[in-house]
Amino acid sequence: MKRALPVLVLSVVGLVPVWRYQPSTGTASTEVAAPASTPSVPSSGAVVVRGTTVRTEKGDVQVEVTFEGDEITAVRMLKQPDHPQTTAAVPTLVSETLEAQSADIDTVSGATLTSEGYKESLQAAIDAKGA
Repeated sequence: MKRALPVLVLSVVGLVPVWRYQPSTGTASTEVAAPASTPSVPSSGAVVVRGTTVRTEKGDVQVEVTFEGDEITAVRMLKQPDHPQTTAAVPTLVSETLEAQSADIDTVSGATLTSEGYKESLQAAIDAKGA
């Protein structure tokens, strides 16, 4: 009886993370679904290009990049996983892109899949703008 109580308590404590686990609602593939869009030119003279939609295990990722000349002036997420780490990572990814002026940026810890999808979609948009 002396061992039964600690075993029971430790079993319950060990199962708490399993009960609290919330799986992501995203899809389970990592393939690219659609090519990057052709550049569009709004009235301000800036060029807006959509990157490819990248499927990740957490969900789809797609960016829209605004260029003025060769400079990236804005990045907007069109599609992103519905996940707290992604929501927290997006401002960091965008600010690093504006600073680096390329897709050669660091992955955000805790949002690795979203970061990789973001960089792939961003590079597709940069490539489409140059075409």
